[in-house]
Amino acid sequence: MSTILHIETSTNACSVAVSEDTQVIFQQEDHTGPNHAEKLGTFVDEALSFTDNHAIPFDAVAVSCGPGSYTGLRIGVSMAKGICYARDLKLIAVPTLELLCVPVLLGKMKDMEELEDDALLCPMLDARRMEVYAAIYDRALRPVRETGADIVDANTYREYLDQHPVYFFGNGAGKCMETINHPNVHYIDGVEPLAKWMQPLADRRWLNGQTEDVAYFVPYYLKDFVAKMPKKLI
Repeated sequence: MSTILHIETSTNACSVAVSEDTQVIFQQEDHTGPNHAEKLGTFVDEALSFTDNHAIPFDAVAVSCGPGSYTGLRIGVSMAKGICYARDLKLIAVPTLELLCVPVLLGKMKDMEELEDDALLCPMLDARRMEVYAAIYDRALRPVRETGADIVDANTYREYLDQHPVYFFGNGAGKCMETINHPNVHYIDGVEPLAKWMQPLADRRWLNGQTEDVAYFVPYYLKDFVAKMPKKLI
């Protein structure tokens, strides 16, 4: 199979993992961020030391490619590309919204109800105010609606809710629950995009030969970065 270093920095959480032959053999997480610039290098050094000490050669580096935090994605992708250059490794890009679905599909969330057969999954990442980055997938992780930046109101997802139970999760979902009022709404709390969940998505891309051009790859920001003017001190 493959040995892959996984890097995830798309939200406030910073996480690194190593998978070998479908098993996660190393993981580190920090949930006190955003402090990716401080934590990521340490976690990567620990992961590389672990594999070097056990004589485990890497095949690739997988990185969460967005959408998500502009700064977080930039730090994670820069680190991944640096390791690929230094160790002559392939680069695998894992879409963040797909990654959010993995623990839900695997039933890893505490107190989570069993998914209904015709369920749709709507992972959401917080953008601003009532805006989210979201997509809709079926239980086979096939896209039903592609990733977009949604300004959420009561009717945003009604065409899907009228036909299916829809499960909303991710750090953008909580703020939308009072607005999205429908009997088919289900909310799953506590779902985060973490490196330890990247293995099945990264392995599938590795087996299918879906790797990126290290020199030219950039994260999927979805929206342009807008710099804010600093507040005057006087």
